[in-house]
Amino acid sequence: MKAGVSADPHGDEDGDAAEIGDAPASLREKVYEDLRYRLITGRIAPGVGISTRGLAQEIGVSQMPVRDALSRIAAEGAVEIRSKRAVMVPRMTSARFEEIMRLRKLLEPMVATAALPHITADLLRQIHAADEATDAALDGGDVRAYMESNHRFHSLIYGAAPLPLALRMIESLWMQFGPFMRVVYGRYGTANMVDQHRVAIAAIASGDAPALAAAIAADIGDCADLMQDWERLNT
Repeated sequence: MKAGVSADPHGDEDGDAAEIGDAPASLREKVYEDLRYRLITGRIAPGVGISTRGLAQEIGVSQMPVRDALSRIAAEGAVEIRSKRAVMVPRMTSARFEEIMRLRKLLEPMVATAALPHITADLLRQIHAADEATDAALDGGDVRAYMESNHRFHSLIYGAAPLPLALRMIESLWMQFGPFMRVVYGRYGTANMVDQHRVAIAAIASGDAPALAAAIAADIGDCADLMQDWERLNT
């Protein structure tokens, strides 16, 4: 997407509030989920202004549901609203990245093991298909496809867990690191990335909760290691 440096300079705050209130809740939720997915898969770059007008045109809605969604996402820490005309994904710092990775290592293995008893044979086939798509993206050097298929792989596993609060926390963390990791993958490439998914699939198939937790933790660790490699290459 093309990101501009500002939102609509002609918006009226009273009119904005009225239009947000008039917009159907289903539409507001659809826009909110759309923007969350864009962040999770790195389609919105860090440190670049976000154009509400551009996003609205891409999604096919007015600007007000977009602004409403960005306000909600800002409350989750994934974007910063510095003024009505300055909305952006914050630049990543080493300390913030480390904290995100630590939280992921706490939450995601726990949720994966909670999901294990609820993963059916059909769901396992979907998980396997997502892994195959991830492999194809890695082989082809397709960063966007990798981000999307990797998210689908993890979402299929975690989504089976009866832990809605933890799931929302994980999604919020992914929103915060997704844009940055897209930049890292884009510059570093996919050739040296390790696919831990097959180990996780084998653990699911055998019903081995500790092995599944270890595979998920290793997958997160590989992401953190890649960050360190990228920092060394860019210092």
